[in-house]
Amino acid sequence: MNTIWLLMCAIGVVGSNSLVLSPIAGDVAGSFAGTGATDAMTASAVYGAGTALSALFLAPYADRIGLRRALFLALFGLALSLGVSAASPALLVLILAQGTAGLAAGLTLPAIYGLAADLAPKGHESETLGKVLTGWTLSLVAGVSLSSIIADFLHWRAVFAILGIVSLLLVLSLRRADIVECATSGKVTSPLVALKISGLPPILFGVACYMAAFYGLYAYLGTHLTETLALSTALAGVAALSYGVGFGVVAPLDRLIDRHGASRAAPFVFGALLLVYLGLAIVSPLWLAVLVACFAWGAINHLGLNILVGQLTALSPDQRGTILGLYSAVTYAAMFVGTAAFKPVFELYGFAAVAVLSAVCIAPPLFAAIRSGPQRTPKADVRYNAQNRR
Repeated sequence: MNTIWLLMCAIGVVGSNSLVLSPIAGDVAGSFAGTGATDAMTASAVYGAGTALSALFLAPYADRIGLRRALFLALFGLALSLGVSAASPALLVLILAQGTAGLAAGLTLPAIYGLAADLAPKGHESETLGKVLTGWTLSLVAGVSLSSIIADFLHWRAVFAILGIVSLLLVLSLRRADIVECATSGKVTSPLVALKISGLPPILFGVACYMAAFYGLYAYLGTHLTETLALSTALAGVAALSYGVGFGVVAPLDRLIDRHGASRAAPFVFGALLLVYLGLAIVSPLWLAVLVACFAWGAINHLGLNILVGQLTALSPDQRGTILGLYSAVTYAAMFVGTAAFKPVFELYGFAAVAVLSAVCIAPPLFAAIRSGPQRTPKADVRYNAQNRR
């Protein structure tokens, strides 16, 4: 199998484990006496905390040992943690196993993004990264949708067991793959030192705004559909499916970012995303319109994420582990802050107000992209792109 597709599947496993507990929390709690669904969701919170800590403190070591080796170790650790999760005799064991899985995931994601940049053909960096990012669609479509079915027909433990087996198969497949990565720095860069890299703080600020807008709104989408609009859980799940499909089908447009440059595409993409959030606010009482808007949301979010991750991977190739670790840490911090900050807004003013708040969050990176303007493309890249257009 093509290495890029293997990296995409690895993203799918990490994403699935981060999302899979929510729809099966009741089944998980039923296996442990004296626990409820909210108790089971503690494992998900610990997983997120472990991912953020690992991304901040372990990911920099990928620059010393190499992204390829870091990915092998991380996926193997993830496979073991998922195996323990499947066999957990008590809820505490499941929580600890998911914390360990988070530590592995925090190293896995930066290694995947860094290797995607290394393996991308010259002039096709965004297109290649877009294929890898499609793994998030796998996690939304397969991870969320299939987990409930597997839990009903088999058992919730089978969900984690299958994810663990897939992780182990990825380790074996990647070992046989021909992966040539860029030379590593051979040293560990402190996150505080990495923040001095030119251009990094503004991009991380954009990531924080971007992720707070996404997670803050996504966290209350299901509640809005089921409680405010009185839809069934199944219909509410279609909205997440619509988002995931939109996120995946737009991947062929990633080549336009390669052709025109991330800095030139950023104002259009971020501007379109701001309009999508405002559109969600307007159509929030109409569930079919929300469904269509979620498709557009997923599509534009894919392009925006591609731009942000692509800009980060281009900053310093020999420090990608540290840089992308900071990216993951900021992402999970923004998820926590966004979900918490948006909650009182949703409770007091409803989903439309939350969508407007997401639009407000996107405004700073949009203005920054407009202000910075398109950067000059190196002559070699100009010639390359000109040849491609012939």
